[in-house]
Amino acid sequence: MSTPRRLEARWLGRQRYEPVLALQRQLFQERQAGSIEDVVLFVEHEAVITMGRGSRPQHLLASRDVLGEIGVDLAEVERGGDITLHAPGQLVCYPIIDLRPDRCDVRRYVNALADSMRRLVNDYGLDAGLVDGMVGLWVDEDSREHWPGQAEAKRLAKIGAIGVRISRWVTMHGYALNLATDLRLFGLIVPCGISKHPVTSVEMLTGKPVTVESAVPCAFEHLCSALQMERGSLHDQSQLRLV
Repeated sequence: MSTPRRLEARWLGRQRYEPVLALQRQLFQERQAGSIEDVVLFVEHEAVITMGRGSRPQHLLASRDVLGEIGVDLAEVERGGDITLHAPGQLVCYPIIDLRPDRCDVRRYVNALADSMRRLVNDYGLDAGLVDGMVGLWVDEDSREHWPGQAEAKRLAKIGAIGVRISRWVTMHGYALNLATDLRLFGLIVPCGISKHPVTSVEMLTGKPVTVESAVPCAFEHLCSALQMERGSLHDQSQLRLV
């Protein structure tokens, strides 16, 4: 039996989006070249709206001028998916890993990201699951502690978003899980192009405060388990200001 690959992690603290995107792109190129090993970045972003390759202009509900006035950045990115939002109180996870030779399955990888988020919300006494045709992690607000399945769910709400880019089987971008996010900010967009169901957070569902930093060690553990990778070191780089 082969030894599981090792995954190293970096906790970047709270950062603006663009410098972290630049770091992602650098590490992505280095991983494709084989000059670094697999790594995952955990970060809490300042408020930013990101538009993926599938974004529709009408899903942005505020003008650039309004966004500038309220301090929300806007970025167009190369990930798949529609428009989404990152903000303080949200755990963002960017795995930069090579899926070769035996993990070259996009659906398997995306499902592993969702599973790692599900394991983390379980730690807070919540349960969640998948919904056909709507990528991400979902809860039933009428059955918070037990996911009844898509067919039986009464009040769906989205708690985690997924958007990835995979090139030559190396990954970038990843997931965003709402822990204690100001949900009013999602009123600036149609989140992931879905207007039928609301967005929620761990704090909203449990009524208990939670910080992103406190969630990172468990998030790393769950990601490694979901990806069947060996847990490496978690490096605290939260004091570094990326520019």
